[in-house]
Amino acid sequence: MWTADEIAQLCYEHYGSRLPKQGKPEPNREWTLLAAVVKIQLTADQACDRSDGPVQVTKEVVSMGTGTKCIGQSKMRKSGDILNDSHAEVIARRSFQRYLLHQLHLAAALKEESIFLPGSQRGLWKLRPDLLFVFFSSHTPCGDASIIPMLEFEDQPCCPVSRDWASNPSVETSDNLEAPEDKRKCEDPESPVAKKMRLEPRTPGGTAHRQSFGSQEKGPNPPNVSGSNLTAEELASVTGMSPSGAQVVDVYRTGAKCVPGEAGDSRKPGAAYHQVGLLRVKPGRGDRTCSMSCSDKLARWNILGCQGALLMHFLEEPIYLSAVVIGKCPYSQEAMRRALIGRCQNVSALPEGFGVQEVKIQQSDLLFGQSRCAVQTRKADSPGRLVPCGAAISWSAVPEQPLDVTANGFPQGTTKKGIGRLQARSRISKVELFRSFQKLLSSISEDKWPDSLSLLIQISRAASNKPERSSIEGACWANDLELRAVHQAFAHMHHPFPHLEAAACL
Repeated sequence: MWTADEIAQLCYEHYGSRLPKQGKPEPNREWTLLAAVVKIQLTADQACDRSDGPVQVTKEVVSMGTGTKCIGQSKMRKSGDILNDSHAEVIARRSFQRYLLHQLHLAAALKEESIFLPGSQRGLWKLRPDLLFVFFSSHTPCGDASIIPMLEFEDQPCCPVSRDWASNPSVETSDNLEAPEDKRKCEDPESPVAKKMRLEPRTPGGTAHRQSFGSQEKGPNPPNVSGSNLTAEELASVTGMSPSGAQVVDVYRTGAKCVPGEAGDSRKPGAAYHQVGLLRVKPGRGDRTCSMSCSDKLARWNILGCQGALLMHFLEEPIYLSAVVIGKCPYSQEAMRRALIGRCQNVSALPEGFGVQEVKIQQSDLLFGQSRCAVQTRKADSPGRLVPCGAAISWSAVPEQPLDVTANGFPQGTTKKGIGRLQARSRISKVELFRSFQKLLSSISEDKWPDSLSLLIQISRAASNKPERSSIEGACWANDLELRAVHQAFAHMHHPFPHLEAAACL
């Protein structure tokens, strides 16, 4: 049907041809991360053909995002007009929500080209059966999925960890929450970390120990996995050796902080430094953030869907990802599965239609040309620092204003005086996605609204002393009532700061 390399190549080509120069990394000085959602559709002939031959499909990028940044808690705004998290994966998912909103507009207008078909209940829609969506990221998601063992002979960062070894968490890895700060340390050739990497001793084979940020011990301590939902097999004997007999010298480190009040890392030397399976918050430069790691967010989407709580009012079923494809980078199949699926197996009491999905996870052998690894290779011994690009690009397959370039959470070029104005809002900010949702509602007569929205309107009107203010804004912005059970059931994967979750489900 499709291969990981085909998905990666399609996304790289889309990045090169459809995204503007504005917002892209400065050559040989900056790097960035890329993520996208790809629509897979059976061809018309294949849909009618019942033969056992290869499945023919068409592939189309419907959303894309770049970025590495995340704002601190002090910069967050209750108005929802700033992007709190601009990591590529989050930008791509929000751009995907723009696409879904547009497709619902088409469905409501009875346009045949919509991806949605009428559902079995009034006002509800369902995804066409010949469609599915694949999520692509040029790099392993920050957080638990990035906790990867380092073998003494490996010439990382682009070799996948073997499947057999990765299944043994002898390395208590912490999330390689690749925060911009940690990425900068690794990229800057003059940083203490980079110098340490260059000075590390070489193995008899001639290759250097790869990126060991802590003490290297020949016999790493067994990891503390008490806070992880790991299988009995994964908790089996810890030896500190790979199947090939190579020494595990360390794990990829991160400056990401564990969720306040929850279990933390052991911080033991070497490979036992981190604990797997934990929820983590993306670090900020000096100012703590309130944004969960991309591993945590992908796990959440794998249970609640990618559509968000507001759009769920119009959908008969959540919009789940069928597969996740990762580009060439440090990678562990088992770490990915643990982060996205394994540690969520205990989530229960979900409404009908919701559940932990067995999403397919694959890695491509194709390297993103603007990744840190690729830029470092081209840069070679050129002078100057290598830093993450400060801008984020959002692209959606929508007819009006598909592109959005932001920096520090606002459209690029926004001044302090301009903050608060309409033109100073990203098209994928909470408030703008909510405005798009309101436009969708205004295009549908109230007697055709789904029952859940009608109930919210009744509650909103009953609670208001001003009946003329019958907008659903208050009820929806506070949160979707019928999905509170979902968030409560998903408490252990929930935002660590509940008071900020009011609009986070958009």
